[in-house]
Amino acid sequence: MITRIDLRHFKCFERLKLPLRRLTLLSGLNASGKSSVLQAIVLLHQTMREHEWSQRLMLNGAALCLGAVRDVIDQISGGREFSLALEDDEAGLIEWEFRGEQGAMSMAVLRVQAPAHNDAQWRTEHSQPLQHLLPEAVANSPAGGSLARRLRGLSWLAAERLGPRDIYPLEDPELTPVVGESGEHAASVLYSGADERVAIPLLVAGTPPTLLRQVEARMGEFFPGFGMDLSPVAHVNAVTLGVRTSRDTQFHRPGHTGFGITQVLPIIVAILSAKRDDLLLIENPEVHLHPGGQARMGKLLAQAAGAGVQVMIESHSDHILNGIRRAVRDGVLEASDAALYFFRPRHEAEASGAAQIESPSIDAEGGIDNWPAGFFDQIDHDMQYLAGWS
Repeated sequence: MITRIDLRHFKCFERLKLPLRRLTLLSGLNASGKSSVLQAIVLLHQTMREHEWSQRLMLNGAALCLGAVRDVIDQISGGREFSLALEDDEAGLIEWEFRGEQGAMSMAVLRVQAPAHNDAQWRTEHSQPLQHLLPEAVANSPAGGSLARRLRGLSWLAAERLGPRDIYPLEDPELTPVVGESGEHAASVLYSGADERVAIPLLVAGTPPTLLRQVEARMGEFFPGFGMDLSPVAHVNAVTLGVRTSRDTQFHRPGHTGFGITQVLPIIVAILSAKRDDLLLIENPEVHLHPGGQARMGKLLAQAAGAGVQVMIESHSDHILNGIRRAVRDGVLEASDAALYFFRPRHEAEASGAAQIESPSIDAEGGIDNWPAGFFDQIDHDMQYLAGWS
């Protein structure tokens, strides 16, 4: 499990040291850096996946396009460099330092250091190659190799996900083993892995343990009466997805059902196809969900974390938070395995003297010890206003 991420001069952060848990919830005001934390991890993912022997960090790729160096360097105190470090419970601390010209669309690796691996260090003047952005001695070690595999194979679902489609392409599962940042591979992952068994802690009782049937059952918790039919298109590497929300109707094209269905499906597929110690990053899992569905989503994400998947969520939903709290209270996830963070825009934090990031704690009963101003408190402000108290 990745236990900490450090950033220096990356986007809105001068310095950041953020402990991570089995489930980490990033919340806060808009443009305060929540997505930037996820993007830093995704940059490692796409470079390792697409350019195994590269000595450059790719800012633009199949998963993420961040533009040029000037777009990712802290504009206040940065110059042409930023650093990123991950602490892992197996591999220890791995630190990277990158440099690039302002208009460049990738950055050279200046330094990689891994103190836990006999202080293994790589610098740009070395002639030895990097494998998966790691010195070969680290990449080929059991712990370093495990970290590289988890980063290469992580699932990231961005805030903007694919809407309904009449046809979904089938991809080689060796090339696209995860649902994709827009959920574009969800139908393909579901079709190719239809008969794979879902981890026991995530099983819906009374339903066959296969991925296809478990996804259908989980979707039914969000959309009562849900059913689906994945059918291959003759002579084409594609499938159609039929959807219904009542057993009394025929299957319809996805465009004729609630928009939330195609937004939730990739999340469910990603959760149920994940293995223990996999890394799952999700932005705005609440999109197009009724408040009750949002709470169920929070609890399901906590259940995945309790089953051993490392989950990082960026969310604006108090219902997602409350679903997590309920899961902790129910013993689905240990309180010590959940981390909650509230982000403020850097300029506001500096002007007010407040911390840029605060970390309220959750206890075994689902209680929270500290509610910073702006931390899921809007409903309280609205109720006080309507009651004439403010």
